[in-house]
Order: sequence, then C-alpha cells, then structure tokens
Amino acid sequence: MTISRRLLLATPLLATPALAQRPWPDGPIRLVAPFPPGGSADLLCRLLQNPLQAALGVPIVVENKPGASGALGTASVARAAPDGQSFVLVFDTHVVNPALNPQLGFEARDLRGVMLVATAPMLVATANAKPYRSLADVLAAARAKPETVSYGTIGIGSLAHLTMERLQDVTKTKLIHVPYRGGGPMSAAATAGEVDMAVASVVGLGGQVGTTLRALAQTGETRSPLRPDIPTLIEGGVAGVSAKAFWGFMAPAGIAAPVLGRFQAALAEALRQPAVRQPLEGQGVDVIGSTPDEFDRFLVEQAAIWTGVVRDKKISAH
Repeated sequence: MTISRRLLLATPLLATPALAQRPWPDGPIRLVAPFPPGGSADLLCRLLQNPLQAALGVPIVVENKPGASGALGTASVARAAPDGQSFVLVFDTHVVNPALNPQLGFEARDLRGVMLVATAPMLVATANAKPYRSLADVLAAARAKPETVSYGTIGIGSLAHLTMERLQDVTKTKLIHVPYRGGGPMSAAATAGEVDMAVASVVGLGGQVGTTLRALAQTGETRSPLRPDIPTLIEGGVAGVSAKAFWGFMAPAGIAAPVLGRFQAALAEALRQPAVRQPLEGQGVDVIGSTPDEFDRFLVEQAAIWTGVVRDKKISAH
C-alpha cells in the first residue's frame, strides 16, 4: 500500500476522534436566548428552531434566560459542557457587559464564536406628533436649549445609549437619556410622547416606523438597501458615529471542531431558506452567516470600540 493510500484511509479516523467516540447530536440541543420572550434574540432563535431540527434530526429547545443585559443566560452556556448540546444567541450587549460589570461569572475565553448571524442599523425615531422632521431639527433644538431634548433606549450601556453618547460628543450637544426595561416599554413611551426620540435597532423599532413613529436617521456609512427611505446620520450632519446591532451564536470553549463545523453548516443552510431569510430582510436585517473565526474577530473589534466609550464616559450598570 502506498503512503498516500494509507493516509487517505487513516485521515477520517484521525480527524474525528470525538465523533468516533460519541455521535453528535445525541439529544436535544439547547438554544439560550438571554433576553425575555418576544425580544429579537428570542424571535430569531424561534425562527431558526424548525429548520435546525430538520437539519440535525433532534429537538431544538429555545430557553429564555434573561437578566443582566444578557449576561446571565450567556454565563449558563459559558459554564456548560462543550459537548455541542448548548449554544447562546448573543446580542450587541455582549461586547459591552464586561466593561459595565466585571463580575459576570465568565470570561471571554470561556466562549467560542459559531456564527455572526445578522447585523442591522440603529434607528433614531420620533413620535408623529413631535415637531421634528429631521435629525437637524433635533440638534437645533438641543443646541438652543441644552438638556431639554430626551431620548429613550433599552437600558444603560445598551448600544443605543453608547451610540447617542458618541453623537453628543460629535455634535457638542447635551441630551437627556431615559433608560427603559426593554424595547416594548421604550417604544410605547416614545409613541406616547414621553420622550422626544426612541433609539434602537431597526428590528426594535421597525414595526412602529411609518405608523406611530417617524424615522429621522439610521446608522451606517450609506443608507441600508433594506431601508433606503431613511437618511443616514451623515446626511443629518453627524459624521464619525457608526454602530451596528448584531446577533450571533456562541458555544462553550473547547467544543470539538467537527461539532462546531456541523452546527455552523446547519445554521448556514437555515439562513438560506426563504422562510427564514425573508422575514429578517423584511425588517431591515442584513443576513451575514459568517465563519466562526470571522465572528470571533468581529467581537474583538466591537469590544474595542464600545468598551472605550464606556470607560471614557464612566458608564456603570449600577
């Protein structure tokens, strides 16, 4: 037998010792949504639930574990066995939480990226009854009377909060931040006129924009092709403020490469299905479907940007 022939026969056995010892998946797979039911992470997990069950042949269980801006649910997966039975869908708060609260119960090294599923621009919106017709109108009012114009977000340290902190630096304005306990209360308050603006991802506000809320601006260098009717911050006179909401799956560190690869492939196949892709794109979400390494690099980049804002502004979760 030639050397090449022996290598060809031996390679499958050498490359997949974990799978040779134990088939995967061999039981229900847990998808942790670290936010309450009805939020974007929960909805995305449930949108992927049936396609993943069909691809992997085992039950996919969506488990909501809210608390600490997603840190509690994420910690439960970081501490789980790296056997491919537990994954968590993190949101943009994931890269900020370590700076806001050092006592998370896990370290970044305890998790491995699986896939950056999607990104979306942030929106700045106002109630239809408010007098603002553009971001320039808001900035003019804020400059005329500092600390009178307010904006609502889903909480202290959220991407929306940090984005608006950067906007105030760039525009030399002072706004009032009103944090809410989630997107529902924040949207309701904005619709009722309790705050001048609502700031959230296109997913968080997309359902209200065009009905009870009017979009003033979106983040991004150019207008999203999925929301081409909304001007960018740059068009509104604000340059140098870029922010993307994102969603991505992570697994416990130490997960076997073949298991990681198979789950990532199942996710990629699910995202190609119209029943999954169309609802996301219909809300203005850009489906990405990255590799594990690409997602890990993305997280490092995002953490560097937003951790700096938290420290510069001395923002604390407490």
